[in-house]
Amino acid sequence: MTDAYDEPIEAPAGHYWDIDLIASELRNAREDWRNAHKRHAEHGAAGFPSRHVVDKIMVALCGALFPLRLGPSFVRQHNEEAFVAETLQTALSRLYGQIRLELGYAIGATSPELVDGEAGRIIGHFAHELPRLRRLIDTDVEAAYASDPAARSVDEVLICYPCVLAIVHHRLAHLLHGLGAPLVARIISEIANSRTGIDIHPGASIGESFFIDHGTGVVIGETAIIGRRVQLYQAVTLGARSFPADADGAIRRGIARHPVVEDDVVIYAGATILGRVTIGAGSTIGGNVWLTTSVPPGSVLSQARAYRATASALLEPMGGEDVA
Repeated sequence: MTDAYDEPIEAPAGHYWDIDLIASELRNAREDWRNAHKRHAEHGAAGFPSRHVVDKIMVALCGALFPLRLGPSFVRQHNEEAFVAETLQTALSRLYGQIRLELGYAIGATSPELVDGEAGRIIGHFAHELPRLRRLIDTDVEAAYASDPAARSVDEVLICYPCVLAIVHHRLAHLLHGLGAPLVARIISEIANSRTGIDIHPGASIGESFFIDHGTGVVIGETAIIGRRVQLYQAVTLGARSFPADADGAIRRGIARHPVVEDDVVIYAGATILGRVTIGAGSTIGGNVWLTTSVPPGSVLSQARAYRATASALLEPMGGEDVA
C-alpha cells in the first residue's frame, strides 16, 4: 500500500501566489539590470554556452583521451579506436557549437561569417593539440603515483584522484583560454572546482608532472605560473596580494598579480603565497606559511622560523628545517 506522504502534492495554480505579479516584478528587475549595465543591445541572440552541455562534452573528451579508464564500460581494446573516433567527432562538433555561442556574444551576431571562421580556427587548433595534452596529462598521473605511497597503481590515480580530474579539466581549459574561448574555458574550470574543491583559473600556466595531494581548498589564480615537477598539498593558495585600480577606481584586469613557482617546488598544506613573487626552484614551503615576498632557489621555509630581518627584507630561508 502506498503511503499518502509518498504521493506528490501540488498546490492549486495561483492559490498561494500571484504569478502575474511575480513575473512582472522579475521583468522589472531584469530591466533595471540592463539599464544599469547598458545591456539592451544584447549581441548573443542565440544564447550563451551551456554549462550542462559543456559538462557532457568534458565527459566525452575524458573518455576519448583515456578510453579504457575513463570511457564507458563497453570499451575494450578491440573497439577503442572506433570509440575514440566517434566520440571525438561528436564532442568536437558540440564544442564548436559552444564556442560559436561564446563568440556570437563577444564578436556580435551581425558578423556570422567572422564567428564561424574564428570558431573553426579555435576548434581546429584545439583538436590538433589533444595528442600532446594526453602525453602531458600522463606526466601528471605518473607524478601522482610516484609521490603518493597510498597509490597502488597509475590506474587508481587516473580513475580516483580528484587532482587528476582537476588537472585534466585545467589542461583542456587552459588550451581553450589561450586560443580565444575564455568563457567556455571558465565553465570547464568551474565544473572541476565544483566536483573537486580545487580552483584553478584557466589562465594559469602549469608545467608537466604536476601533483596536488588531497587537493581540497587549493586555489591557483589567473596569472600564476607553475614550473615542472611541482607538488602542492591541500588548502594552498597562489593568489593576488591586492587589486590595483585605475583612475576611476575600477579594478585593473589582466595584469600579472599571482606567484611564479619554479621547478621542483613543494608547497605544504595551508600555505598562502600572494602577489607576483617568485618561489625559487627546489624550494620547500612549509604548512600554513604566509608569504608575500620572493625566495631564492633551494629555500626551506617553515611557519615557526620564517621571519623578517628588517621591514624591507625578504623572508630569510632557513636551510634544513623540517617543514612537513
